[in-house]
Parts: sequence; structure tokens; C-alpha cells
Amino acid sequence: MAVTLEQAQRVGYTLLKGLLRFGFMVANNLVAIPSYILYLIILQPLRLLDSKRFWYIEGVLFKWLLAMVASWGWWAGYTVVEWGDDVKVVSEDEAMMLVNHQATGDVCTLMMCLQDKGTVVRQMMWLMDHIFKYTNFGIVSLLHGDFFIRQGKAHRDQQLVLLKDHLDKHYRSRDRKWIVLFPEGGFLRKRRETSQAFAKKNDLPFLTHVTLPRLGATQVILKSLVAQQENGTPAGGDAMVAESKSKGLQWVIDTTIAYPNAEPIDIQTWILGYRRPTVTHVHYRIFPIKDVPAEPEALTDWLYQRFIEKEDLLSHFYKTGAFPPLQGQAKAISREMTLSNLWLIVIQSLAFLSGVMWYCIFQYFYHCLF
Repeated sequence: MAVTLEQAQRVGYTLLKGLLRFGFMVANNLVAIPSYILYLIILQPLRLLDSKRFWYIEGVLFKWLLAMVASWGWWAGYTVVEWGDDVKVVSEDEAMMLVNHQATGDVCTLMMCLQDKGTVVRQMMWLMDHIFKYTNFGIVSLLHGDFFIRQGKAHRDQQLVLLKDHLDKHYRSRDRKWIVLFPEGGFLRKRRETSQAFAKKNDLPFLTHVTLPRLGATQVILKSLVAQQENGTPAGGDAMVAESKSKGLQWVIDTTIAYPNAEPIDIQTWILGYRRPTVTHVHYRIFPIKDVPAEPEALTDWLYQRFIEKEDLLSHFYKTGAFPPLQGQAKAISREMTLSNLWLIVIQSLAFLSGVMWYCIFQYFYHCLF
């Protein structure tokens, strides 16, 4: 099949754009990540004198780093439309997000859509596969206090013990409020067949768009972070507010990510931007913690029910292009999430200026010493 001039030009443009974007991403990482590390090193005395203020500053820097990642997708035309409950109204409370997992782009999508949710990003802890520890962003996540979990039966019990220890040591001491968890324990394409076989063997629903979640990490988080007196209470109407400010998880946010035509975005696409502009859809449903059972068997049933609902949500979305309305609504209401280009440019400029500053500092000391 002959390639037309127009097709060749399109391919050439895509390759050139991808190359330029990759170069920008590399430069972005080379200035931003070392700057983040060096700022934290310089601020170590503050950590000893005023730990809360130190972690506040670290959280701001962390949010800016995630904004840079979000900007790679935003400027490629990868945007987000949100559905369901408005999570902004619980952004100052403690919450756990339960998210379906289709591809590496899920993390980037969350980095983008949570940018406008108040203090959430800077006070958030991520639970992610240990392989992310060895990526360019791994050192940042380690310093921030995220937890890298190993998958597989051989590591399961040990990882849950390590998770509990990690939460006890780092969640409260670093003033974390939100924790993000992917309960499926892996990407949809990798776990679907195993999950369906398990469902068939145990007479559980046959799921196509999600997989059956694993209980372990969810149970550890609830045991470690839920206060003795649960205080999540729904307000009237569709709004959700927290009436009490005592410590402990107050909400569970069931988060469902949907991609057009069930074609998820991966990190390579997010960086290189070779896919056409795409709108990712994110659906939220907020549950007060008092509605989440504590007993393992009841919690398992509750968690399974959430993913059965995700299956229904995604089936509806792939058929209609929209999520169904919430209970009591005649029509589903969507909200387009936006980022300020000016703000993103300012953040990027600060990163490159920081890189230049640190380079000049090291160059000065090098000349002084040698």
C-alpha cells in the first residue's frame, strides 16, 4: 500500500513532536527532580526544628512536580471530565481513594485531576507497584513517603506488615490526609484472565472492565487510619461535608477511570503525545467511613460490590459515552477539569530557574575548591 505525501507528513510531524516532547521531558526531569532533592537537603535543619513546616514545604514542592507531569498531558490535549460526587467538598478531610487500574496513565490522570482539589496533592500518599521505585520519579516518591508494594503470593503477608509499619511511621508524622490505592493489584490486561477464573471457581460475578479487588491493603489502611469514633456523615442533597474534624479517615472515595473506546493512555503516550487529544472520564462516589464494614468478610463483600458497580458504570459509559446519573438525579452532570496554562508555565519556569541556580552554586564551589 502506497504512502501518500499527506500521510508521510503526518508521520513526520508526529515523530518530530514526540522527539521534542521527549527532549523537554528529559530536561524537565534533569532540573526539577535534583532541585527537589537539594531543597530537601538544605531544609533538613528545619525538619528537626519544625517538622510540620518542613513537610508543608515538601508538599508544595511535590505538588509542583506532579503539576509538571500533568502539564505534559495537558499540553498534548489529554484532558479530564469528572462525574458523580464533587470531591472538592471533602478535600480537607482524610480520605482513601479506591481506583480501578488499566494502565500507567491512570497515575498521570490522577496527578492532573487532583491538582485543583485544594491541599489534596501535597498531603497525599500513594500506594503503587514497586516497579515505580526504579523510574525517574521513584526517588521523589521515596522522599515524599509513598509506599511501593510487591505483588504476588510470595510477598503478600510481608508486604502487609511493611505497609502497616509504613503507615504508623509516616502517615501522621508527615501530615498526610489522602491515600490512593489500586485494589486490583495490577493492570486490567494482566489480571483479567486470572480474576475471571477466580470468579468462576468461587461463583462470583464475571467482570470484563475491572477485576476483583484484593482485600489486604484496604484492610490494613482501614485498621491503621480509621479513628475509634468514625465521623463521616453525608449532608443533605448531593453535597458531602464532614461535620467533625477529629483524626482518622472520614471518607472512602470510589474512583472509576474510563477511557474512550476502552483504550487507556500509557505513560509513553502521556510523554510523547503521539495520540490525538483525548478526554479521560473520572467518576467519583463518596462513602462515609461509618458505612464501610470493618469485619474482613463483610469488607470483602463491600469491596466486591464497589467493583461490580464499577463494571456497570464502565459498561454504561462504553455504550453511551457518559456515566449514568447519581441516585436522585434525572440527568448525569459532568464537570470539565481545567488547569491554568499560566500557572503551569510559572511552575515550569521555577523548575528551570532552580536548575540554573543549583548549577551556578555547584560551579562556584567547584572553582573555589579546585
